Amino acid sequence: AILGPPEVNVTSCPNCINVTIKLPTSHFREQGKLLPLIDIYKVMDYEITLKSLDGEHKRPRQKTTEEVFSTVIEELYPGRNYCVSVVVSSSLNRNFIPSPWKCVTADSETQQGYLEVAVAGAVCVSLVIAAVLKCVHAAGCILQKISLPQTLV
Repeated sequence: AILGPPEVNVTSCPNCINVTIKLPTSHFREQGKLLPLIDIYKVMDYEITLKSLDGEHKRPRQKTTEEVFSTVIEELYPGRNYCVSVVVSSSLNRNFIPSPWKCVTADSETQQGYLEVAVAGAVCVSLVIAAVLKCVHAAGCILQKISLPQTLV
């Protein structure tokens, strides 16, 4: 039996990319449903190939016991496009089909910083507006205070 291709999804993070991998299903059925490979082999090997301007680099082979899992590839150049392809195999089966290439641009730390500053700025503006409204309300400009009879004061 040939293993693969796995489902691969790639998202960017600051100076890194996050690779989510879903193992392919097997050709074995149990009660009419295809069994996940992990149910058959228990431990699977996976190998990620990273492609960028510098060329292709195979990452060290890793093991997994999960059907869906993520791994982060760090220390990448921000703003650069990276593509990944994943192969899945087991010690009992080395026949595999690699996943199609999935590409993403690594985020930079500065973009992350701008987002945090924008959010902090929005929160500060909201607080200032709330404080101004509170003061105006307290001064009685928005809701006129109902004057109480002298006996209740």
